[in-house]
Amino acid sequence: MLLKASHIFKTKQHVDILNDVSLALNASEIVAITGPSGAGKTTLLNILGTLEQPDKHPNTSLEFDGRSLLALNEQQLAEVRNQSIGFIFQHHGLLEEFTALENICLPGLIMKTPQKRVQEYAHELLDTLGLSHRSNHKPQALSGGEKQRIAVARALINHPKLVLADEPSGNLDSPNALQLHELFHQLVDQLKCSFLVVTHNQEIAQKSDRILVLRDGKME
Repeated sequence: MLLKASHIFKTKQHVDILNDVSLALNASEIVAITGPSGAGKTTLLNILGTLEQPDKHPNTSLEFDGRSLLALNEQQLAEVRNQSIGFIFQHHGLLEEFTALENICLPGLIMKTPQKRVQEYAHELLDTLGLSHRSNHKPQALSGGEKQRIAVARALINHPKLVLADEPSGNLDSPNALQLHELFHQLVDQLKCSFLVVTHNQEIAQKSDRILVLRDGKME
């Protein structure tokens, strides 16, 4: 079991966003979370990625790779995020002043991995993603699909065990969206990481190993 969340609650401004949500994710698995807008999907993903904390509750637990995340301080959580969890968002979030290669390398350099090693792996990822010829291009010179694949490479640069993706294909047309999710399956096979993907696209969700439905803050 790579990730196990039990009895997760979250209230914001006296509104229940998550109400007793539990889920588990195995190694080398792709799980889709679907549900209507406002169901709490992004909040849940943020909590699983330690970007937000769940409400304190006696039965709440959050374990990642056999380690309780709720027992860690902020510095330790930052290390977990940097070293073991990759994030992909609906908007690519690439820094416009940097090339594709430089954007990919940033998390590795933050982790203080030797620059040569980071760049070598970044080139490997670019090759895997079919973007070697775009390594020196800045975001404004890339298509929407290319930007999102660069964001995927950035999420993978530190060899994470888990990738959290929040509507990663939301800004892509249907062919590019399907291509992106097919890529996730290839990466699971090649890199043995797991993906937890929030999506409204049912066609994409059906391609996952499992589908979880979140509605009104509860997991159905």
